[in-house]
Amino acid sequence: TWGAIATGLFATKTVNSAGADGLFYGDASLLLKQLIAIGSTYVFAGVVTFLIIKVIGFFVNVRVDQEEENLGLDLAIHGEKA
Repeated sequence: TWGAIATGLFATKTVNSAGADGLFYGDASLLLKQLIAIGSTYVFAGVVTFLIIKVIGFFVNVRVDQEEENLGLDLAIHGEKA
C-alpha cells in the first residue's frame, strides 16, 4: 500500500519521461489514481476472499462447533493451552 501511495507522491518525469509527475512535482491526479487503485484492490480482494470462503463452506465446515469454541481453540484443536 505504501509503495502505491508513494508512487502518487514522488513520481517524476525526470526518471520516466513517459510517466507522470506525482503530487510533490505538481500533479495530484496520479495520487488520486493510485488511491482509487488501492481502494478497488481492497474491495476486489475482500469480495473474492468472501466468495472463496463461501464456496469452501459448501464442502467443509469452516467453523468449529460451539463446544470447541467455548473450550478454546488452542486446547480443542492443538491439545495445548496458550
